[in-house]
Parts: sequence; structure tokens; C-alpha cells
Amino acid sequence: MSSTDPKALLPDSLAARVSTLTIKEGRAIAIVDAAGLGQQERDDIERAITDILGQREEVSETRVVMTAERTQRRIIAVGSGKGGVGKSTLTANLAIALARRGRKVGLVDADIYGPSQPVILGNQGSKPVARDKKLEPVDSPVGIPVLSMGHLVEPGRALAWRGPMAGNALAQLIDAHWGDVDTLLVDLPPGTGDVQLTMLQRYKPMGAVLVSTPQDLALIDAARAGQLFDQAGVPVIGLVENMAGYACPHCGEVSDPFGRGGVETAAGRLDLPFLGRIPLDLAIREGSDRGQPPACGEDALAAPFHDIAAKVDAWIRAQG
Repeated sequence: MSSTDPKALLPDSLAARVSTLTIKEGRAIAIVDAAGLGQQERDDIERAITDILGQREEVSETRVVMTAERTQRRIIAVGSGKGGVGKSTLTANLAIALARRGRKVGLVDADIYGPSQPVILGNQGSKPVARDKKLEPVDSPVGIPVLSMGHLVEPGRALAWRGPMAGNALAQLIDAHWGDVDTLLVDLPPGTGDVQLTMLQRYKPMGAVLVSTPQDLALIDAARAGQLFDQAGVPVIGLVENMAGYACPHCGEVSDPFGRGGVETAAGRLDLPFLGRIPLDLAIREGSDRGQPPACGEDALAAPFHDIAAKVDAWIRAQG
């Protein structure tokens, strides 16, 4: 190559978007300012640059890096250390409530082995299509685009995948054509396994929400999940106490089969925000099974989810 700026190889319309272009030892790296561009525009620019540079004899490989990708799409992980604490239900309702507050929300069901979002969001049986080797999210009746392994495999089919396969599946779900989605909620599987590690290594979230029931065993596991995020430098937005208080539908008496206040106490001990508590209510389970999450409504059952969403939204705004 001569000393001429390599950007001169590109048409002015493309060169204006390219911050730097270097070609060395057969490898071309183009850094593109993608601020304000939609997914289709970014894809078109990447394809055009790759095609043009690929015709050069001195170029054997081309990489295009979109520098605005991460800032345009915030990833919020929702995790727990233990299964069965209602994490997926919270994630779906949080997505709906954040969308009601004006955010363009998408949802990734990263529970590779036990996906439940297709049922909760009412699009079970829908199949995503691929465009340019990337998946298109599936629309849902509640207005939240979503991708889940539940959309890719037959319902009820067990997956026996090792860690790398699960990690690659997560990459397909996150690296999809999310369009103008600016906030991507990731419903993580319970624990601190391969999927969590893949997410932290490849797609460092902006923040994380932890969910637990009040009893001691669940709190211990939630603390482990929090430690994983802390070690990775991912701030914990706060803790949510789920299944807190059961009102008898016959007499109205409130009981606490899993205890009460344990998560709020743990949040104080860990110096983390307490985002709120969700009651143990049969209507939440029934609505989720019907694909009609409570946050779609305006009643008392929806209120806790909207209160939690308001706090998460405020945290996101505070980050700039």
C-alpha cells in the first residue's frame, strides 16, 4: 500500500462514516461510526465495505467494527442463583413495564435448557427466520420482540449440550437483528454456569437485577450470583423479593410460606438497592400460563412490576 489514506478506496458516502481504515498484512480493519443508524443501515454499510475491500488483491480479510453498537443497546441481565424463584416471570413483566415507560425493549430467553418466555409472552410455536445469517426476533402479542431456544426446538425436547454449544446458542440470540431496540433484557438461567460466563465475556451487561424468594437457601444462591457479577465489574441494579406474601382468596388473610423481608434485609447487608417485592398470587401464574403477564394491566397485580420498572428505568437514565 502507498501512503495514501486507505479511506480513499471507499466512495465518499462510505468514507464519511469510517473513522479509521487500516490495511496491514492482508487484513483490513474499518472502524465505523454507527451512531444514529438502524440495524439495516449498519448491515448495508458493513456489506458494502466488505465487498469493496474484498476485491483488492492486497486484502485477504476484512473486519468492520461498529463503534456505536454497545452504546445504542443496553443489556440488562436478570439473574438468580436458584431455579424456581420466578425470574422469568419478573423478566417478562419488567420488559412490558419498561416498554410502557417509553423504552424500546427486546428480550432474550437465555435459559437454554429450560426456556419459558414463549409461554409467558404468548408466542409459543412461532419460529424465527434468518436474514444474512442472523435471526430475526419473534413478535409477541404483548408487543415485546423476543428470541428463545423455545422458538428453535420442539416444545418439551430436552437439550444435552455442553458449555460451548450453549454459549454459541446464546450468541445467536443476542447477535440478532434487534432493529431499534435500545434495551435488551436477558433472562439468564439459574446459577453461575457456562451461559453466564459467556455473557460476561462476550456481552458485558450494563447492569443486573437479582431475584430471590425470602428463604435462606435462595438468598445464599442469589448472593453467589451477585458475586459473579461483581467480579466481572457488572453493577447490580438491585434485588427483588418474589413470592412474598400470599393472600387467601377465601378469607383474605395474608401468610408468608417462604418468609418475608429476607431479600430486603440481604440487600441492606450487601449495601445494594432493594427494588421491591412481588406477592405470591395465583393470578400471576395463571396470567403467565395464558401469555397475558400482569404488567399488561393497570390493576393492583401490575403495580409492583411497574414500581420496579420505574426504579430500573431511573438507574439506566442515571448512567447517561
